[in-house]
Amino acid sequence: MFHHPITSAQPAISRRSALKLTGGGFGSLALSAMLQAEQPAHHTPKAKSVIQIFCPGGMSQVDTFDHKPELAKRAGKPFDSDGKLQFFASKPGNCQPGFWKFRQHGESGLWMSDLFPKLATCIDDMAFVYSMHSKTALHGPACFMMNTGFTLPGFPSMGSWVTYGLGSENRDLPSFVVLPDPRGLPPGGIINWGAGFLPAVHQATTLDATDPQNPIVDLFPSGESPAFQKTPKTSELSFLQQLNRRHLAKREGNTDLEARIAAYELAARLQLSAPEVADTTNETLATQRDFQVDDPDVGPFGRQCILARRLVERGVRFVQIYCGAENTTAQKIRPNWDSHEDLPRDHGYWGRVLDTGASALLKDLKSRGLLDETLVMCTTEFGRQPAAQGNRAAGRDHNGGAFTAWLAGGGIKGGVGFGATDDLGYKAAENPTYSYDLHATALHLLGLNHERLSYYHNGIQRRLTDVHGHVINDLLA
Repeated sequence: MFHHPITSAQPAISRRSALKLTGGGFGSLALSAMLQAEQPAHHTPKAKSVIQIFCPGGMSQVDTFDHKPELAKRAGKPFDSDGKLQFFASKPGNCQPGFWKFRQHGESGLWMSDLFPKLATCIDDMAFVYSMHSKTALHGPACFMMNTGFTLPGFPSMGSWVTYGLGSENRDLPSFVVLPDPRGLPPGGIINWGAGFLPAVHQATTLDATDPQNPIVDLFPSGESPAFQKTPKTSELSFLQQLNRRHLAKREGNTDLEARIAAYELAARLQLSAPEVADTTNETLATQRDFQVDDPDVGPFGRQCILARRLVERGVRFVQIYCGAENTTAQKIRPNWDSHEDLPRDHGYWGRVLDTGASALLKDLKSRGLLDETLVMCTTEFGRQPAAQGNRAAGRDHNGGAFTAWLAGGGIKGGVGFGATDDLGYKAAENPTYSYDLHATALHLLGLNHERLSYYHNGIQRRLTDVHGHVINDLLA
């Protein structure tokens, strides 16, 4: 039975079932469209939309946001003098302080490393959760947990839950958009933004930020340009719709098919809207310079950030940007933040990418009056160890016990930190925080109660936060 996310008591026959019984399946298709429309929240929201930056590979907390003077004092000394510890893929080396100097910034005086000189100028708009930890130190399962609340595949992503609960503000654009890194998909692939057991209409649409004329694969017929759609082929589209509905009538209850048909109908509208929103050439030269879109290394992520702003500006509910791809071995650099061999090399490269794009995004949103209503989140799947790894002692191993996430805008109190790791940055020590709490806080800012946003599946009332999670009130403005 379909359970509407906003109500707790359910009728004996749901709206979905009733529409199927009376409409031969066509009503169900209409319901899918209704579900995408804007819906009321549980309480007054502070944020209208979310931009989530995901940094796959495992960003090192002790080299970025988590200042650890004690680690510097113990530099070069054995991290595990007893020799009993085993990290994910190595035995602990000597204590290795951050490879970049930490400084205090802004009126808040919060610490940030010199890896992020531009982001440091935004620190009073940012809130940090220093005590994040994960149930796993495996890339794929940890990415799943940060995105869906579960380490196993097959559960709905946060973006899917948000659009299920709130719907969309723009019928001509998807309500949930993902901008993968141009280098490829993240660990775990497209499952990271799947709809799981939710109606398939809530899965994400991926856009290619590097190809503004064809941002969605196969959106246009081969060899034809977007210009062909200036004169819509209404007769062909009408005939195709008739065939689709006749096909659907014989397959009642197939939500994948319903979603596919709805997707094709949206695709027809996207032939006009997608190229327009993806074309960033009409942005001012100052904006393009701030995001460094012409830089071969920084530019691709900068374009993703501009596109994310353009999407939320047009009513897209949830946009996820990936800063990094699959965790394969290094060529010149690692293709993400997974820095086992040479952290100064890999984090040095990706730090410049994130620093430029994320700082420009926050300032751009703020200058347009959009930051107050847009929640920006930056997460990774786990952190890295405070001890050195590798023959040159220049890498760090996986660490599921500690990492940092940050948030800004959308009802977040800037210039604050929550939780803490131990003296060396090895484990979350004060207010240990799982993805459940981060998700509960984000949903709260969007006007959704994470305990009431649920879906009945296989005998269980499922939710993004499972049976856990609490709103982190210390982060709220």
